[in-house]
Amino acid sequence: MTKTIQLHGSDVQNAAQRIKNIAHRTPVLTSSTANKIAGAELFFKCENLQRIGAFKFRGAYNALVQFSEEQRRNGVLTYSSGNHAQAIALAASLLKIRAVIIMPEDAPVLKIQATKGYGAEVLTYNRYTENREEIGRKLAQEKNMTLIPPYDHADVICGQGTAALELFEEVGELDTLLVCLGGGGLLAGSALAASIMSKKCNVIGVEPEAGNDGQQSFRTGKIVHIDVPDTIADGAKVTHIGNHNFDVIKRHVHEIVTVSDSQLIETMKFFAERMKIVVEPTGCLASAAALHHAYPI
Repeated sequence: MTKTIQLHGSDVQNAAQRIKNIAHRTPVLTSSTANKIAGAELFFKCENLQRIGAFKFRGAYNALVQFSEEQRRNGVLTYSSGNHAQAIALAASLLKIRAVIIMPEDAPVLKIQATKGYGAEVLTYNRYTENREEIGRKLAQEKNMTLIPPYDHADVICGQGTAALELFEEVGELDTLLVCLGGGGLLAGSALAASIMSKKCNVIGVEPEAGNDGQQSFRTGKIVHIDVPDTIADGAKVTHIGNHNFDVIKRHVHEIVTVSDSQLIETMKFFAERMKIVVEPTGCLASAAALHHAYPI
């Protein structure tokens, strides 16, 4: 087990300075129709409009920009089903660092193509029979590259938290912050941001119903491992949350709830029809919880 590093809200603020003028400061949208459905005033932080189309760019760039000269020479390696893969690939390209990405054979074709398009080398594996973490550790050692996992990494967590930091800067304190939960990087980073920007805010993680390892872990007090979940939320097809993430989640998160795939589809439809934006299933987790009353707000 990796020794965890005690993280604080100030670490997210420091990350914000590192990625300033590199990552997009994404817009915050509102919808009177969504407010009526939810029975609350909602603010949507549109990280679907971030570079590579997801918040993952924040954490990737925050991690890579801190590489030593030797690490830059040797390159970066990671594993991801898509968004972290693209994020590392783009960040590495901007910083002129070689990148090797391990992706599942059944990852969305567009995400594999985009990752290669940013200049990264892609290796594939079978996510149902092979362990990506073991493959990653072995290859990183063989190639003498730095492994930056998709969520269980202090710099990645703090980078992801800058999305919530910007949200609080724009709209002020909130009663509740609903956060999409896969491996826990965004949830942990957002919770750190809330701890200094909106201290009375209840931070809620939202997982797919079929993959509620985070909810089980939160309620039992120890990390629970599950089989690869069968869910439309590809970015949340993880088997467990990270050690660094869980340490923050235990300290700063109020609850973890779940939504069904059918509710994710309905939420995607709502965004497309009523707000005219395209959001992938995993990015709909938090909003689905608000629109389908998975958590009382």
